Amino acid sequence: MATVLLVRHGRTTANADGILAGRADGIRLDQIGQDQAARAGKRLAVVPLVGVVSSPLERCRQTSEFILNLQTGSPAVPVEHDITECDYGDWQGRALGDLAKEALWPVVQNQPSAVVFPGGESMATMQARSVAAIRRLDAAFEAEHGPGAVWVAVSHGDIIKAILADALGMHLDLFQRINVGPASISIVSYGTSRPTVHATNTDSGDLAWLAARDLTTDAPVGGGAGHHAPHEQRA
Repeated sequence: MATVLLVRHGRTTANADGILAGRADGIRLDQIGQDQAARAGKRLAVVPLVGVVSSPLERCRQTSEFILNLQTGSPAVPVEHDITECDYGDWQGRALGDLAKEALWPVVQNQPSAVVFPGGESMATMQARSVAAIRRLDAAFEAEHGPGAVWVAVSHGDIIKAILADALGMHLDLFQRINVGPASISIVSYGTSRPTVHATNTDSGDLAWLAARDLTTDAPVGGGAGHHAPHEQRA
């Protein structure tokens, strides 16, 4: 089964200022965000990626470039509009501190499945489109490159949280329990019987094991022996 690495973009100027950027133009990585994206690129340099797909927004495309710069061949990054940021409608561009005073805020926190952003989309629609896109792309990469294919999707915090909630079998109303930091890497494999979530919200650690992982779709009873990087010797 193929494996998708869900990478959130690095920190932006809007993140640093506490502004809900949404789909606004001109939102770029700040220096810390560039450093975070470069670190994610270095972590992924040991993984032979078959593809990198990005949200169309600039901060994600910037992050994708940091990843591709350390990959052999550096192919172009296709854009996938269905993994773009949530359409926050009238909330876009506003300070999070002000939004926290809105009547809709506690609903976003506790019952996101009921949320429709004024002038924007529902969180349920956001999840449905992004999950469908990731599963479609994953199947395409596996069909083209085989079950060992590893690919990257660069997207946004709420999008990745929604995809992880689906993979974990969680109701959308529980997705605020998941944290996805800037330039973090989460790892999901979609098997024939169920998805397997290998990691969430990581910003450090060796990923070389992805180049030589066990492709079995069955969960190891008792937890198994864990992953081994290619250079490690098995006892």
